[in-house]
Amino acid sequence: MRIISGKYKGRRLQAPKNLPVRPTTDMAKEALFNILNNHFNFGELKILDLFSGTGNIAYEFASRGATPLVAVDADMGCVNYIRKISTEFDFDITPIKSDVFTFLQKHKGSYDIIFADPPYHIEQKDFEKIPTLIFENEILDEEGMLIIEHSKDTKLEHLDNFSFARTYGGTTFTFFELFSDEDEEDSVSEIEEDDDSES
Repeated sequence: MRIISGKYKGRRLQAPKNLPVRPTTDMAKEALFNILNNHFNFGELKILDLFSGTGNIAYEFASRGATPLVAVDADMGCVNYIRKISTEFDFDITPIKSDVFTFLQKHKGSYDIIFADPPYHIEQKDFEKIPTLIFENEILDEEGMLIIEHSKDTKLEHLDNFSFARTYGGTTFTFFELFSDEDEEDSVSEIEEDDDSES
C-alpha cells in the first residue's frame, strides 16, 4: 500500500500477508480523498477509522495532518501492525482492539470524519447498523461526515442522513451528514458511478 499525499507522500508500506484484510485500492483511495479535500482542511481533524485493517486510510489522514485518530479493528494482528507503523512514523493514531458494533454502542467520543470499511460480505442489516449506531449515539460532529466503503451491490441511499455516493470500479463510498429538517427538504441526493479505469 502507498501513502498518496501529505508529509509521507509516496511512502510504501508492506503489511504482513496473514492479516485478514482487503485494503482500499490506491485508485479508490485517491478518489475518496479528492472528495474530502473539497469539504475539509485536514489539520487537527478528529478521525475515527472503523474496521481499520492495515490502517491504510488512517495513515493517509495522518500524513495529511489530521490528529488525533482512533483506529478500531477486531483483529489483534491488525492492531499491532497499526501500533508499529504509528510509532515508526510518529502518527497520533490510537489503535483499539474491539468489535466495531460493541465499540459504537459504548463509545462516548465524537469525530469530524468517521470512515468505515467493513467486510463486503456482511449482511445488509449490519451495514445499516453502522450509521444507525453512529447517529443515535451522537458520535459524528454536527459538521462532520461519515463514509462507508462497500461493494457496488450494497445499497445504503435509503438510510437517514444519506448525502451522496460515488462508485469506482467495484468499490462504492456512501457519504452521510447530519441534516436539519430544512436541509433534508432542500437537499438533492446524488448517486454517481465513475469510470473504473485509471486514466
